Amino acid sequence: MLHKREYYEKMVNEPRNPSHWHALYLDKSVPFNPDAKAAFLYDSSSKSRQFLYPVAKVFARLSIVLMQLFKIVIPNLINAPKLLHKCLYLGMKYFITPEANFVILRHFYLGSEVLRFIKDNVDGAQDIPMNPLKPLSVNEVKDNLFLEHDLNLYNFIINLNIAIAEKGLQIVKKDNPDFSAISEGEIPFENFRDGWTNFIDLGTAIELFTPVYQFYLTDNDFWRATNSLQLDEVIGIYASTIMDCPEKLTALNNKHPMIPLPTAGAAFRLLLHGFSTEVLHGMLVQRKISLQKEK
Repeated sequence: MLHKREYYEKMVNEPRNPSHWHALYLDKSVPFNPDAKAAFLYDSSSKSRQFLYPVAKVFARLSIVLMQLFKIVIPNLINAPKLLHKCLYLGMKYFITPEANFVILRHFYLGSEVLRFIKDNVDGAQDIPMNPLKPLSVNEVKDNLFLEHDLNLYNFIINLNIAIAEKGLQIVKKDNPDFSAISEGEIPFENFRDGWTNFIDLGTAIELFTPVYQFYLTDNDFWRATNSLQLDEVIGIYASTIMDCPEKLTALNNKHPMIPLPTAGAAFRLLLHGFSTEVLHGMLVQRKISLQKEK
Protein backbone atom coordinates (compact mmCIF):
# COMPACT_ATOMS: atom_id res chain seq x y z
CA MET A 1 0.00 0.00 0.00
CA LEU A 2 3.07 2.22 -0.14
CA HIS A 3 1.99 3.78 -3.45
CA LYS A 4 -1.21 5.04 -1.81
CA ARG A 5 0.88 6.72 0.86
CA GLU A 6 2.96 8.38 -1.84
CA TYR A 7 -0.25 9.40 -3.61
CA TYR A 8 -1.21 11.64 -0.69
CA GLU A 9 2.31 12.76 0.19
CA LYS A 10 2.89 14.01 -3.35
CA MET A 11 -0.56 15.56 -3.72
CA VAL A 12 -0.44 19.31 -4.40
CA ASN A 13 -2.97 21.36 -2.47
CA GLU A 14 -5.30 23.61 -4.44
CA PRO A 15 -6.36 26.42 -2.06
CA ARG A 16 -9.64 26.98 -3.94
CA ASN A 17 -10.40 23.26 -4.13
CA PRO A 18 -8.69 21.44 -1.22
CA SER A 19 -9.06 17.67 -0.91
CA HIS A 20 -10.95 16.35 2.11
CA TRP A 21 -8.86 13.16 2.00
CA HIS A 22 -5.57 15.05 1.67
CA ALA A 23 -6.39 17.09 4.79
CA LEU A 24 -7.27 13.98 6.80
CA TYR A 25 -4.12 12.17 5.69
CA LEU A 26 -1.86 15.06 6.70
CA ASP A 27 -3.60 15.52 10.06
CA LYS A 28 -1.67 13.75 12.84
CA SER A 29 -4.02 14.43 15.77
CA VAL A 30 -5.09 10.76 15.85
CA PRO A 31 -2.36 8.08 15.85
CA PHE A 32 -2.67 5.91 12.75
CA ASN A 33 -0.21 3.88 10.71
CA PRO A 34 0.48 6.00 7.58
CA ASP A 35 0.17 3.10 5.11
CA ALA A 36 -3.12 1.96 6.67
CA LYS A 37 -4.39 5.53 6.80
CA ALA A 38 -3.57 6.12 3.14
CA ALA A 39 -5.25 2.84 2.14
CA PHE A 40 -8.32 3.60 4.25
CA LEU A 41 -8.73 7.13 2.88
CA TYR A 42 -8.05 6.11 -0.72
CA ASP A 43 -10.65 3.37 -0.43
CA SER A 44 -13.12 5.76 1.21
CA SER A 45 -12.74 8.26 -1.63
CA SER A 46 -13.70 5.73 -4.32
CA LYS A 47 -16.76 5.90 -6.57
CA SER A 48 -17.99 2.71 -4.95
CA ARG A 49 -18.07 4.39 -1.55
CA GLN A 50 -19.76 7.49 -2.94
CA PHE A 51 -22.44 5.89 -5.12
CA LEU A 52 -22.75 2.17 -4.35
CA TYR A 53 -22.57 2.41 -0.57
CA PRO A 54 -25.84 4.38 -0.03
CA VAL A 55 -27.80 1.87 -2.12
CA ALA A 56 -26.16 -1.20 -0.60
CA LYS A 57 -26.71 0.17 2.88
CA VAL A 58 -30.50 0.41 2.41
CA PHE A 59 -30.90 -3.10 1.02
CA ALA A 60 -28.44 -4.68 3.46
CA ARG A 61 -30.09 -3.21 6.55
CA LEU A 62 -33.55 -4.12 5.30
CA SER A 63 -32.28 -7.69 4.83
CA ILE A 64 -31.00 -7.75 8.41
CA VAL A 65 -34.37 -6.68 9.80
CA LEU A 66 -36.25 -9.26 7.71
CA MET A 67 -33.79 -11.98 8.65
CA GLN A 68 -34.17 -11.05 12.31
CA LEU A 69 -37.93 -11.53 12.03
CA PHE A 70 -37.36 -14.92 10.40
CA LYS A 71 -34.96 -16.00 13.14
CA ILE A 72 -37.44 -15.14 15.86
CA VAL A 73 -39.35 -18.19 14.66
CA ILE A 74 -36.41 -20.43 13.70
CA PRO A 75 -33.29 -19.04 15.43
CA ASN A 76 -31.02 -22.07 14.92
CA LEU A 77 -32.09 -23.41 11.54
CA ILE A 78 -28.78 -22.48 9.88
CA ASN A 79 -25.37 -22.83 11.51
CA ALA A 80 -22.70 -23.00 8.81
CA PRO A 81 -19.59 -20.99 9.82
CA LYS A 82 -17.37 -22.84 7.33
CA LEU A 83 -19.68 -21.98 4.45
CA LEU A 84 -19.91 -18.41 5.75
CA HIS A 85 -16.16 -17.99 5.67
CA LYS A 86 -15.95 -19.56 2.24
CA CYS A 87 -18.35 -16.86 1.00
CA LEU A 88 -16.38 -14.16 2.80
CA TYR A 89 -13.14 -15.43 1.28
CA LEU A 90 -14.56 -15.42 -2.26
CA GLY A 91 -16.01 -11.95 -1.79
CA MET A 92 -12.78 -10.56 -0.41
CA LYS A 93 -10.56 -12.14 -3.03
CA TYR A 94 -12.57 -11.35 -6.14
CA PHE A 95 -14.67 -8.28 -5.39
CA ILE A 96 -13.08 -6.12 -2.66
CA THR A 97 -10.39 -3.55 -3.35
CA PRO A 98 -6.79 -4.39 -2.38
CA GLU A 99 -6.89 -1.43 0.04
CA ALA A 100 -9.94 -2.84 1.83
CA ASN A 101 -8.38 -6.30 2.11
CA PHE A 102 -5.19 -4.73 3.46
CA VAL A 103 -7.14 -2.92 6.19
CA ILE A 104 -9.24 -6.00 7.06
CA LEU A 105 -6.28 -8.34 7.52
CA ARG A 106 -4.42 -5.69 9.50
CA HIS A 107 -7.36 -5.60 11.91
CA PHE A 108 -6.94 -9.24 12.93
CA TYR A 109 -3.17 -8.89 13.15
CA LEU A 110 -3.22 -5.74 15.25
CA GLY A 111 -6.04 -6.98 17.47
CA SER A 112 -3.94 -9.98 18.48
CA GLU A 113 -0.99 -7.73 19.28
CA VAL A 114 -3.09 -5.40 21.45
CA LEU A 115 -4.50 -8.27 23.52
CA ARG A 116 -1.02 -9.72 23.96
CA PHE A 117 0.29 -6.32 25.06
CA ILE A 118 -2.34 -6.13 27.81
CA LYS A 119 -1.59 -9.66 28.96
CA ASP A 120 2.17 -9.01 29.04
CA ASN A 121 1.66 -5.97 31.26
CA VAL A 122 -0.64 -7.45 33.90
CA ASP A 123 1.58 -9.12 36.47
CA GLY A 124 0.51 -12.70 37.08
CA ALA A 125 -1.59 -12.97 33.90
CA GLN A 126 1.01 -14.78 31.84
CA ASP A 127 -0.82 -18.14 32.00
CA ILE A 128 -3.99 -16.77 30.38
CA PRO A 129 -4.54 -18.78 27.14
CA MET A 130 -4.22 -16.88 23.87
CA ASN A 131 -5.13 -17.68 20.29
CA PRO A 132 -3.29 -15.07 18.20
CA LEU A 133 -4.65 -14.50 14.70
CA LYS A 134 -2.07 -13.09 12.30
CA PRO A 135 -3.28 -13.79 8.76
CA LEU A 136 -0.96 -12.88 5.92
CA SER A 137 -3.28 -13.71 3.03
CA VAL A 138 -6.98 -13.62 2.18
CA ASN A 139 -6.85 -17.42 1.91
CA GLU A 140 -6.61 -17.67 5.72
CA VAL A 141 -10.11 -16.21 6.06
CA LYS A 142 -11.43 -19.70 5.31
CA ASP A 143 -10.21 -20.88 8.75
CA ASN A 144 -13.22 -19.28 10.48
CA LEU A 145 -11.13 -16.15 10.93
CA PHE A 146 -13.93 -13.69 11.69
CA LEU A 147 -15.65 -16.00 14.17
CA GLU A 148 -12.38 -16.85 15.93
CA HIS A 149 -11.62 -13.14 16.25
CA ASP A 150 -14.89 -12.52 18.12
CA LEU A 151 -14.33 -15.53 20.39
CA ASN A 152 -10.79 -14.37 21.18
CA LEU A 153 -12.03 -11.01 22.38
CA TYR A 154 -14.69 -12.43 24.66
CA ASN A 155 -12.47 -15.20 26.04
CA PHE A 156 -9.63 -12.79 26.75
CA ILE A 157 -11.83 -10.41 28.76
CA ILE A 158 -13.46 -13.29 30.64
CA ASN A 159 -10.22 -15.12 31.42
CA LEU A 160 -8.40 -11.93 32.41
CA ASN A 161 -11.11 -10.85 34.82
CA ILE A 162 -11.46 -14.33 36.33
CA ALA A 163 -7.72 -14.22 37.01
CA ILE A 164 -8.08 -10.74 38.51
CA ALA A 165 -10.84 -11.96 40.84
CA GLU A 166 -9.23 -15.26 41.82
CA LYS A 167 -5.59 -14.19 42.06
CA GLY A 168 -6.00 -10.56 43.11
CA LEU A 169 -4.30 -9.26 39.96
CA GLN A 170 -4.53 -5.60 38.98
CA ILE A 171 -4.38 -3.62 35.77
CA VAL A 172 -2.19 -0.70 36.77
CA LYS A 173 0.20 1.84 35.31
CA LYS A 174 3.54 0.40 34.21
CA ASP A 175 6.50 2.73 34.23
CA ASN A 176 8.24 0.59 31.63
CA PRO A 177 5.59 -1.33 29.71
CA ASP A 178 6.55 -4.45 27.79
CA PHE A 179 6.04 -3.57 24.12
CA SER A 180 7.47 -6.79 22.70
CA ALA A 181 4.04 -7.77 21.31
CA ILE A 182 3.71 -4.53 19.31
CA SER A 183 5.25 -4.58 15.85
CA GLU A 184 6.42 -1.35 14.25
CA GLY A 185 7.34 -2.41 10.73
CA GLU A 186 5.41 -3.42 7.65
CA ILE A 187 3.34 -6.59 7.93
CA PRO A 188 4.44 -9.05 5.18
CA PHE A 189 1.05 -9.65 3.55
CA GLU A 190 0.85 -11.59 0.32
CA ASN A 191 -0.09 -9.48 -2.70
CA PHE A 192 -3.80 -8.81 -2.93
CA ARG A 193 -5.65 -9.51 -6.16
CA ASP A 194 -6.31 -6.31 -8.10
CA GLY A 195 -8.53 -7.35 -11.02
CA TRP A 196 -11.27 -5.38 -12.73
CA THR A 197 -13.84 -6.96 -10.40
CA ASN A 198 -12.03 -5.75 -7.27
CA PHE A 199 -13.91 -2.47 -7.01
CA ILE A 200 -16.06 -2.72 -3.85
CA ASP A 201 -14.86 -0.46 -1.04
CA LEU A 202 -14.56 -1.43 2.61
CA GLY A 203 -17.72 0.30 3.85
CA THR A 204 -19.91 -1.17 1.12
CA ALA A 205 -18.37 -4.62 1.57
CA ILE A 206 -19.09 -4.62 5.29
CA GLU A 207 -22.70 -3.59 4.66
CA LEU A 208 -23.12 -6.44 2.18
CA PHE A 209 -21.27 -8.99 4.31
CA THR A 210 -23.30 -8.32 7.47
CA PRO A 211 -26.58 -9.93 6.30
CA VAL A 212 -24.54 -12.83 4.87
CA TYR A 213 -22.93 -13.21 8.30
CA GLN A 214 -26.36 -13.19 9.89
CA PHE A 215 -27.78 -15.73 7.43
CA TYR A 216 -25.14 -18.41 8.00
CA LEU A 217 -24.98 -18.13 11.82
CA THR A 218 -27.47 -18.92 14.53
CA ASP A 219 -29.28 -15.95 16.01
CA ASN A 220 -27.24 -16.25 19.21
CA ASP A 221 -23.92 -16.33 17.34
CA PHE A 222 -24.82 -13.26 15.28
CA TRP A 223 -26.08 -11.42 18.38
CA ARG A 224 -22.83 -12.21 20.19
CA ALA A 225 -20.76 -11.07 17.22
CA THR A 226 -22.54 -7.71 16.95
CA ASN A 227 -22.32 -7.11 20.70
CA SER A 228 -18.56 -7.68 20.60
CA LEU A 229 -18.33 -4.37 18.73
CA GLN A 230 -19.28 -2.63 21.98
CA LEU A 231 -16.06 -3.73 23.72
CA ASP A 232 -13.65 -1.23 22.15
CA GLU A 233 -13.70 1.04 25.18
CA VAL A 234 -13.09 -1.88 27.55
CA ILE A 235 -9.88 -2.83 25.73
CA GLY A 236 -8.94 0.84 25.38
CA ILE A 237 -9.30 1.40 29.12
CA TYR A 238 -7.08 -1.61 29.89
CA ALA A 239 -4.32 -0.33 27.58
CA SER A 240 -4.57 3.33 28.59
CA THR A 241 -4.44 2.36 32.28
CA ILE A 242 -1.20 0.50 31.68
CA MET A 243 0.25 3.53 29.86
CA ASP A 244 -1.44 6.10 32.16
CA CYS A 245 -2.99 8.09 29.32
CA PRO A 246 -6.81 8.00 29.63
CA GLU A 247 -7.05 11.25 27.68
CA LYS A 248 -5.98 9.32 24.57
CA LEU A 249 -9.29 7.43 24.50
CA THR A 250 -11.00 10.17 22.47
CA ALA A 251 -11.17 8.07 19.30
CA LEU A 252 -11.77 4.78 21.11
CA ASN A 253 -14.70 5.17 23.47
CA ASN A 254 -18.24 4.09 22.66
CA LYS A 255 -19.58 5.07 26.10
CA HIS A 256 -22.02 2.19 26.31
CA PRO A 257 -20.41 -1.30 26.27
CA MET A 258 -23.22 -2.72 28.43
CA ILE A 259 -26.05 -1.38 26.26
CA PRO A 260 -26.79 -3.61 23.24
CA LEU A 261 -27.63 -1.80 20.02
CA PRO A 262 -29.87 -2.92 17.14
CA THR A 263 -28.17 -5.39 14.81
CA ALA A 264 -29.18 -3.32 11.76
CA GLY A 265 -26.39 -0.84 12.54
CA ALA A 266 -23.71 -3.49 13.04
CA ALA A 267 -21.91 -2.70 9.77
CA PHE A 268 -21.18 0.90 10.72
CA ARG A 269 -20.10 -0.16 14.21
CA LEU A 270 -17.76 -2.68 12.62
CA LEU A 271 -16.11 0.15 10.71
CA LEU A 272 -15.67 2.04 13.98
CA HIS A 273 -14.32 -1.13 15.60
CA GLY A 274 -11.64 -1.43 12.94
CA PHE A 275 -10.83 2.26 13.24
CA SER A 276 -10.49 1.95 17.04
CA THR A 277 -8.07 -0.96 16.71
CA GLU A 278 -5.86 1.02 14.34
CA VAL A 279 -5.87 4.06 16.64
CA LEU A 280 -5.08 2.05 19.77
CA HIS A 281 -2.29 0.14 18.06
CA GLY A 282 -0.94 3.38 16.60
CA MET A 283 -0.91 4.87 20.08
CA LEU A 284 1.05 1.89 21.40
CA VAL A 285 3.55 2.12 18.55
CA GLN A 286 4.08 5.85 19.23
CA ARG A 287 4.71 5.20 22.94
CA LYS A 288 7.06 2.30 22.16
CA ILE A 289 9.14 4.42 19.79
CA SER A 290 9.13 7.34 22.25
CA LEU A 291 10.45 5.19 25.09
CA GLN A 292 13.10 3.66 22.84
CA LYS A 293 14.38 7.15 22.01
CA GLU A 294 14.55 8.06 25.69
CA LYS A 295 16.84 5.13 26.50
